[in-house]
Amino acid sequence: MRISANPLRGQQFPAILLLVAAGLGLLLANLPTHGPLAAVLDFHIPVPGTGIDLSVAHWVSDGLLAIFFLVVAVELRHELTHGELDSPRKALQPAIAAAGGIVVPIAAYLLIAGESATATGWPIPTATDIAFALGVLAMFGRGLPSGVRVFLLALAILDDIIGIIFIAVLFARDVQWLLLALAVVAVVAFALLSRLLHENGHVAIAIAMGVVGIITWGLVAASGIHATIAGVMLGLVMSPVPAGRARHALEPTVNGAILPLFAFVAAFVVIPSLSPSELSPAFWGIAVALPVGKIVGISLFGWVAMRIRPKGSEPALPFADLLSAGALGGIGFTVSLLLANLAFASDDSVRDQAILGVLVGSLVALALSGVIVSLRARWYRQVAAATS
Repeated sequence: MRISANPLRGQQFPAILLLVAAGLGLLLANLPTHGPLAAVLDFHIPVPGTGIDLSVAHWVSDGLLAIFFLVVAVELRHELTHGELDSPRKALQPAIAAAGGIVVPIAAYLLIAGESATATGWPIPTATDIAFALGVLAMFGRGLPSGVRVFLLALAILDDIIGIIFIAVLFARDVQWLLLALAVVAVVAFALLSRLLHENGHVAIAIAMGVVGIITWGLVAASGIHATIAGVMLGLVMSPVPAGRARHALEPTVNGAILPLFAFVAAFVVIPSLSPSELSPAFWGIAVALPVGKIVGISLFGWVAMRIRPKGSEPALPFADLLSAGALGGIGFTVSLLLANLAFASDDSVRDQAILGVLVGSLVALALSGVIVSLRARWYRQVAAATS
């Protein structure tokens, strides 16, 4: 495994940083520091002449997180064109497993919360935090075959695609189609500029791309579509060489600042003084659907996919390895936190409990995956030692 000189480009340290930031946000929200910090996060910063007026917390979740989604989109495009998903044959197996990792958590959530007003939270447990899952795999999976990481990477990428679709389709409000059309025009201009940058490498073109990117974000934010979709569109249309350079340049900032800051803001919720029986069905639905729904859905559907794989495909993963991938898939964090904020934006109490459900469910999945991955990796190391 290649070790990066910069820990923020690796997998383990950003995962730890994300967890610490979320824990710190939850801790400070439940101490006397809550009032002053809440006032800061609720402070509004308008953009004159645009109609955009967001709180500090929303600047993080709608603004800075768009940069994270740009980086994700660049990786998605690479994997779909030159990586693990560049052919239907490669994509079929993880796609079936990803479907299980979406359908089963939704069913589990609706089984628990479907009869209440919290049924709208069903998309929340469908997400997998790709950075966190790969970080846990790197920490505990020494000795596992590379096929496990390839399978998990493809699975998490497909989860990201579904999460992006959910954000774009389910949480749009009063869409202003003219502004959205102008945003599409800006995206086309961004794509053309990126190709000019690839050919000429001129600084002025890079600056123009930055300006057009900001304009695109503003138009999407004002259109009623969640502003993070701007990052997705820009990342998908960027020319490969500039896209790769942008991802390399932004990766330390995303891992070291943007994601931890978002985790802190999203986890800044007051733990309700309620008995377990008084907690919202949204909390229980998410807390169960993430760790249980994911491991059952991914491992079961993944097993079926491996049985029906076409000739010439990668060798089938043993069921124990599928369990490892399924447990890792239950670590929701980033996208699940964003979906929780969006699904219950109009009900602060349920939203906070949903966020707690994401944190609890992800931590359970983290602990479960740590145990399963460690045991499976140790077995592989023992086999390797016995045959050497």
